[in-house]
Amino acid sequence: MNFSSDNIELFLAVLDRGSFSAAARSLRRVPSAVSMGIANMEAELGFPLFDRSHREPVPTALALALAPHARLIADQLKQLQNHAIELSQGLESTLSIGVASDINGSGLLAAIKTLAERYPLLNIEVLTAPQDDVLHMLHQGRVGVCLAFGGLNVNSQEQFHFVGAESLVATLSPCHPALKGAADELFFEDLVNVRQIMVASRDLPIVDLRPRVAESYWRTDSLPMALNMVEAGLGWGNFPLSLTAPLLAQGRLIRLKFKNTKNELRLPIHLVWLKNAPLDKAARELVALMRDATQVE
Repeated sequence: MNFSSDNIELFLAVLDRGSFSAAARSLRRVPSAVSMGIANMEAELGFPLFDRSHREPVPTALALALAPHARLIADQLKQLQNHAIELSQGLESTLSIGVASDINGSGLLAAIKTLAERYPLLNIEVLTAPQDDVLHMLHQGRVGVCLAFGGLNVNSQEQFHFVGAESLVATLSPCHPALKGAADELFFEDLVNVRQIMVASRDLPIVDLRPRVAESYWRTDSLPMALNMVEAGLGWGNFPLSLTAPLLAQGRLIRLKFKNTKNELRLPIHLVWLKNAPLDKAARELVALMRDATQVE
């Protein structure tokens, strides 16, 4: 037998309502049509779905075995119908989000979770890369919106919304030679001559030079690798406090203390999109969710 959405709906209506007449009312049909529809299904299946020897039809063991699968298919069909309506109302088929690889994405993931609950069939992809690569993907149309640090310069082609802030702190391995013979505190300018480890694009120039201090630096496009390099004593790094906190607590890295300034660079975090590519429905809701979460904080 080839099940259809109509006979699955009919089967579940009788199962849930407990009688042909009640199922008929819920489906806006006459009871005889419901009874005949079930009889036709039983004839095609080759076994009874309901025992008619009682006052009201009683589901058989075989009917009860089919019920969970029928409910699953019915739910999926309902989701499909709702998704088709959502697409007709402007919901994008895929929401592509770029995330700078050295940004804490926990707030983004919370917003994505809410979107997934609203739109179960929405396809969402999250691409991580260094900041300049993420913005390049945005301008190339590879992603529709990106999460990135706010820069000193405003690009006239971009539109953004503030969704949070992050503190970058200078960290170093406790066994790094720069600490030998030094007191508990350094001068900030002492780092100029110490190799810096940076998360940066492999191909694009670094646009925002605020996190860069040292004359010599090594780059990687992965924050975990950058942290590993600093922990290995290959250099120092200016990384998000929220992501380095576990390593600091374990003593694997130390947060440097400076004699002449505070060890913290506070940077805004923006959701960015292009003015000539207005946000679709899910992307707009993503911005609203993250904006509202920031206001609550």
